[in-house]
Amino acid sequence: MKDIIKPHTQNAIPILSIAGSDCSGGAGIQADLKTFSAHKLFGMSVILSVVAENTARVISSHDIPTQYINDQIKAVFEDIPPYATKIGMLGSNAIIECIAENLAFYKPQNVVIDPVMFAKNGFPLMPQNTRETFKKKMISLCDVLTPNIPEAEELCGFSIKSEEDMRQGAKALYEMGAKAVLIKGGHGLENANDVLYNGAFHILHSARIGTTNTHGTGCTLSSAIACNLALGFDVLQAIKRAKDYVFGAILYSLKLGKGNGPTNHFFR
Repeated sequence: MKDIIKPHTQNAIPILSIAGSDCSGGAGIQADLKTFSAHKLFGMSVILSVVAENTARVISSHDIPTQYINDQIKAVFEDIPPYATKIGMLGSNAIIECIAENLAFYKPQNVVIDPVMFAKNGFPLMPQNTRETFKKKMISLCDVLTPNIPEAEELCGFSIKSEEDMRQGAKALYEMGAKAVLIKGGHGLENANDVLYNGAFHILHSARIGTTNTHGTGCTLSSAIACNLALGFDVLQAIKRAKDYVFGAILYSLKLGKGNGPTNHFFR
């Protein structure tokens, strides 16, 4: 009879992504799970929508019925409660209502919401008629909200052209109930600086990298923030560490596809 080898089990930090999928692997759930692994965390997922996309275009998007979303969330939280939860694409009013109800019920810690509205080519991943529902139901449930400038404009209802506008937008979204708001400056005209407001303003300076390989950067940044919150860092430090990670992932991006190529989640 062969000897039985005693296993060496290790403690692990679980973390959850609730988002849409990207079959080409650069954004959505796939980017989130890669980011979790790069931070040595145990990644779990709840798929909300199946998106047929690649680096050049979105072909179609199919929302998962809410019964199966509820079942996925229940399966995770009854067994392996996450240390942080990242929420991405919310493609319908029904899905927003479903996620809001589950957040209110399970009360997860360290909720990071990336209000994904548009794909790189402009395809609406959060339809216009759902954005008011998102504002009413989701913003007050998040610990960190991470809109880019076009998304912040949609949520705030005014144009954002300067760093001062970003400050006003971040404060307006904070007053809607988010505990911290990071408006990302990648679309900015003046520079690529981000603005964080969590009761006080923090300007996070960023160099702009000369590349079009930025597919999935918003997903990756919000996931990296969630990772660092799960690891015990405060919001400001979590965001700074996440920005450093994403900078490297873009700097060493991957030469793949005919459009905006993906970042390199494992550049380290």
